[in-house]
Amino acid sequence: MLPPALGITTGINFQPMGGNKAAINGDFVMTAPEAQKVIRALRKGDIDIVELHNHSLTDQPRLFYLHFWATTDGVTLAKALRPALDATAPTPAS
Repeated sequence: MLPPALGITTGINFQPMGGNKAAINGDFVMTAPEAQKVIRALRKGDIDIVELHNHSLTDQPRLFYLHFWATTDGVTLAKALRPALDATAPTPAS
């Protein structure tokens, strides 16, 4: 088990822009079976995918990192992110 401080965690950042707008960016950490589900959910929510990559050659399970970005109404962004989160198997930090 690796602690979240080592970067093996999904991170989502909201930046208020005023006028009910927000910018979001962050990383999804996911396994291969989760990747397409997350990509579809983000695209459906008009959230831009910046990059998809992996960090290690022999990690088990194999993890992929997806960076994303969007700006619009903050509530709309939060609702668009929910299906992507639901496509992964997150566990709360201890």
